[in-house]
Formats: sequence, structure tokens, C-alpha cells
Amino acid sequence: MQFKTSYLVAAGILGVVVLYFIIRTLFGGSDSHETPKGKAGAGRPAPSVQVTVVPEQVRTYYVNMRGRTESARTVVVRAETAGIVAQTPVTEGSFVRRGAVLCRLSVDARQATLDQARANLRSRDLQQQASVKLAEKGYRSQTQVLQDKANLDNAAAQVRQAEIALEQINIRAPFAGVFDRREAEVGTYLSPGQACGTMIELNPILIVGDVPETEAGRLKIGEPATAQLVSGESLSGRVRFVARDADPQTRTYRVEVTAPNASMTARSGLSAEMKVAAGSGPAHLVPVSAIVLDSAGRQGVRYLAVGSKVAFAPTTTLDETPQGIWVRGLSGTVQVITVGQSYVSEGQTVRVAGK
Repeated sequence: MQFKTSYLVAAGILGVVVLYFIIRTLFGGSDSHETPKGKAGAGRPAPSVQVTVVPEQVRTYYVNMRGRTESARTVVVRAETAGIVAQTPVTEGSFVRRGAVLCRLSVDARQATLDQARANLRSRDLQQQASVKLAEKGYRSQTQVLQDKANLDNAAAQVRQAEIALEQINIRAPFAGVFDRREAEVGTYLSPGQACGTMIELNPILIVGDVPETEAGRLKIGEPATAQLVSGESLSGRVRFVARDADPQTRTYRVEVTAPNASMTARSGLSAEMKVAAGSGPAHLVPVSAIVLDSAGRQGVRYLAVGSKVAFAPTTTLDETPQGIWVRGLSGTVQVITVGQSYVSEGQTVRVAGK
């Protein structure tokens, strides 16, 4: 029987392949580049990070809050007697000294009443002098002398009363400050208790804010404070009041800082960023980029512990500066991880780049 040449070639190739696998099996051959089972990843180097050595320093702690300026005193100046406003010497918004006349009422009959009281006083004085001389000569009893003296005292009291009534037509500033708002114009009839205008005191000025209940206990009366106003002006002062009763809606406590304002440039009602000193203690200045969150969502930094192992420390931000962030929560000199901190985890062994 004749076989085709193509069949013979195919059979030869098949025989060569079968012979190859037989020889491979007998001599235990294997691919030299195959990784033995169970040794995958052996010899892989530890992750590389960069660190910054941050020393512990003593720094003043601050409580930051938003606030606003307020006048130290706001008083509605009112009339003590009835009358028609005759003069308004002070314009709104102007600075006035204590005792300046804000509104002047018409005199009416007050001057005549005072003149009459003074004339009666002179008469009673002459009568009392004559009574004393007569008593020395035995022509006047001691009882009459005492009665004339009482009449003299009563006349003096009437003069004083008339002088006060006349002075009350001048409604004066109770302190040095700004006449902020006028309530009465010339021709207005004022009854006792009705307003002439409003005075505000701006030197010193108050900066007030609301501190959360977690921070209120750290603030003390007399501690220094600073405020950056929305107008760009900076004020420095001291804490004068920390509320003991929280606002029922916000659960915050009112804080008042009094600051000099001699130039009167700071107005009432300006928004402010407040920083109030709250003692001092250990702190670390770390780069902003070093701040991370752990698996529990806590803010802190990762650093190198013993054996080049990664550790995490939750921190509290004390202050932010162009050089970095001052934090509390670390202890002693720390090697803070500044590069690679987001790609390593607690307990992992790492190597420091360049070492």
C-alpha cells in the first residue's frame, strides 16, 4: 500500500514532539524562570518615606472664634423735666465729651422761679440775723430764733431746687463718646423720660464672641486676646467677661474682650476673627501636608516609632501659620512622615529615603 508523502511528514513531526516530552519527563526539566510555589513576593523592599524631625516646644494655646465689635456702653439719654426743645448743639455721629449739651429745652418760667427763690432767701437771711441780735438783748425768745433759722434753711432749699430745675433743661452726655442718633428736633415737646438721643462709648471697644462649651472652661478673665477686623484693622485687649450660663439655642458661652480704641476708627458691629489665649503647653509645628485622617476619621499625623514602624497620633490644631500648623497631641521630638504618609498604615515597617 502506498502512503502519501504529506502523511509521512506529519507522522515524523508528531514523533519528534512525543519524543521531546518523554525526554523532558525522564530528566525533570523545568523552566528556569518559573518562581517556586510559595515564594511569591520574597525579597520585596519596605516602602520608602520621607520624614521631618519636629521638636517639642512650649507655646501659648489659643481659642479661635468668630466675633463682632460692640460699643462698651450704649445709653439713651432722656429728659428729666418737661419742655420744648430749643437747641440741638451736637450733630449726629460726632464725638462729644462728658457733660456736653445734647439737647436744650426752653427756659420758660424756670429762671423767674429761681430769681424769686433767691430773693426769698435774702429776706429770710436778714430776718434770721435780726432775730439773733434781738435774742442777745432779750427781746426775742430762743424758740423764735430757731424758727427763723428753719425758715432760712427752707428758703435755701427752694433756691437749690430752682437751680436744679433750670439746669435740667440741659440734657447732657453722661460720658465721652459718639452721639450716634438724635431722637428729638427743635420744637419737639419732651416729657420727663422721653429720649433726646443715643450715646455710644467706643473707647474702649468690646469684641464679643461665642465659644463652644468644650472650650469655655479654658478661658480666664484677664487673658490677652487679639482680633482681626473685617475692615483690616487689628485690635489687642484682654478678656473681661466669660458667661457662666450657655445660650439655650446654640449651647455656646458669650465672651467679651475689651480693647483700646483711642483713634475711634473701629466701629461697632464689625465682624472679627478672635484669638483668645488659653494657657500654654507642649506643641509641635508640623507641615500642613503631614495632616492625615486615620481609619476612624480622626485628624492627626503619622510618624516613625521604634523599629521604623509607622504610628499614628491624633492631634488638635492650635494655630495655623505660614510655616505650618501648631498641633497638640504629640510627645517629645518626633519624626513626622511628610512624604508617603497616605500610602502606609499603622504598624507597617518602612525605610527612610536617603538612609
